[in-house]
Formats: sequence, C-alpha cells, structure tokens
Amino acid sequence: MKRSGFIRWALIWLVLTAADGALAQANLEINTPAIAALKASMQQRHAQLAGFYARGAVGLTRDGGIALRDASAVQLAQRQLANSLVAAENQDRAALYREIARANSHPEWENDIRATFAQRWIGNARSGWYYQNAAGAWVRK
Repeated sequence: MKRSGFIRWALIWLVLTAADGALAQANLEINTPAIAALKASMQQRHAQLAGFYARGAVGLTRDGGIALRDASAVQLAQRQLANSLVAAENQDRAALYREIARANSHPEWENDIRATFAQRWIGNARSGWYYQNAAGAWVRK
C-alpha cells in the first residue's frame, strides 16, 4: 500500500469499526472542505514522517497524536524538521477530530472521535513503529 493511502485507508477502516453508542452513529468519513484540506495536508506530511516512524524517533501517542519519542534517533541537522513535522501533524489531527465532530453536528463527540482514531492509528501502524500503550509506555509494534 502506498504511504499516502495509509491515512485514507485508516479513515475508511474507522467508519467500519466505530465504537458502540452515539459515536457509532457518527460519520467518520464525512467530508467538508476543511476536512478535505486537513486530510490532504496529513497525506503530504506522511511521506516525510514515515522515515521517523521507521527509525523509532516518532511514535503514535495514546491520545491520537504523535510525539518525538527518541530524539537521539534523529540526526541533529534533522531535529528541527522532525519537531516541526510533529507539531504540524498534531495540529492537523486535533483540527480533524474537531471538524469531524462539528460536521456531524455533535462537537461534544470530539473526545470520542479522538479516542477512536487513536486506537485505529495504533492498530494500523506498521510493524516496527512505536506507540504508547494505555499506561503511556512506549511499545514497539
């Protein structure tokens, strides 16, 4: 699977495996101009982040974001880039969760949407990538 297709595939998977209750009624694949722009931004950035994930420098957090997990896995000359990519990705992810909740006319679902995405990002991560478990410890997939 192409790296740029990872996010699209994960979003489709989320629709099929949404949690029970009110969130199961949420359209996680809903599309608005704001959501489309966020998805495009994330897809473009993913190609740059993939190497950092593979080296274990960046990992998926339990709250639906990403973090610079091991700065020593990044050459000094690339640390600013890694930090910038992580910050931009987290900003887009937060905006994506918020926009999906708003587009569903339920802004109060934002935390549930975030939690669902967090589980799916981790579930769909490639072998060798790091993620935070429920206790916050880093685990290699």
